[in-house]
Amino acid sequence: MSELTNHCFRLRRRPEGLLAKADLEFVQEVVPSLQDGQALIRTLWLSVDPANRIWMSESHYYLPPVELDAVMRGIGIGQVVDSRRVDLAPGDLVNGLVGWTEYVIADPRTDVLPFTVLPATQPAPPTAFLGPLGHTGVTAYLGVHDIGKPQIGETMVVSAAAGAVGSVAGQIGKALGARVVGIAGSAEKCDYVVERLGFDACINYKAPDWRDELEAATPDGIDVDFENVGGQVLDQILTRLKVGARIALCGLISEYNSYGTPAEQSDRPVRPNVAQILLANRAVMQSFLVLDHADRFAEATAYLTDLIARDQLTYDETVIDGLERAPDALNQMFDGSNTGKLLVKVG
Repeated sequence: MSELTNHCFRLRRRPEGLLAKADLEFVQEVVPSLQDGQALIRTLWLSVDPANRIWMSESHYYLPPVELDAVMRGIGIGQVVDSRRVDLAPGDLVNGLVGWTEYVIADPRTDVLPFTVLPATQPAPPTAFLGPLGHTGVTAYLGVHDIGKPQIGETMVVSAAAGAVGSVAGQIGKALGARVVGIAGSAEKCDYVVERLGFDACINYKAPDWRDELEAATPDGIDVDFENVGGQVLDQILTRLKVGARIALCGLISEYNSYGTPAEQSDRPVRPNVAQILLANRAVMQSFLVLDHADRFAEATAYLTDLIARDQLTYDETVIDGLERAPDALNQMFDGSNTGKLLVKVG
């Protein structure tokens, strides 16, 4: 039997800002022979997430940093092509840390996280398990239901509203009866958020008068903030909080590309006195990570599946074709040109 070759990205240096060509190397390697207790998985789809950029830095972001010269970490869906373990059979579709690689050997003794077999009967295409029925959808569910807890008639703001998490979070808020205001990075995205996703309003934070527009869209203040962006967007939202407001701190994507940038080159604005603002408004800001709630995935997926079945949850995907374009896809996430879930089609 001829040797099976594999293409993958290995991390060669810590990025500063957007990914540069020398940060990752696209290499061809021979796939090792399968041992007892292992399974060979062919990657079909890669999820492109803000966490990918953090994992390339030296920061510990719920998982250790990717070591230099190691295969780049990434969540995805693959198919088992050969197996010498009882829980994974050839043909199974699985979800897990496949990495930025065509083939991965799954070994429960060394895997950072276990692989999950997708259900045989699926309520949506497999890629939905990387989006609204996967880690991004579950993230939105947890942040809205556990922290935001929007009530009927309350005003909920969602930053990065056209993205994979924000788009779902806002639609959950609408399903719960809230008035939902999105924040996105272009007029076109704002049109998408209002016309396709059903938000009540959307603010283009790149417009010169966006702060005034946010004030006009939240005349009575903000009860709930589902925060994905941070930076100046979060700063402005803080000035609009109502007494008893809740902030679900999901992400700070505006700051992730500064990871690895020397402090003297950083252009971070000075933050307002967050503690004082929260204290004055008796508000709560709570961060969370989806991996802390593995026991809630079934609950969240059932809820989201029901929303899709009742046409209360719409989702879209931006698909980049080819593993070799994964670095470009990640940079695309940070320049804001994607809509909905950003995916790389590998196989």
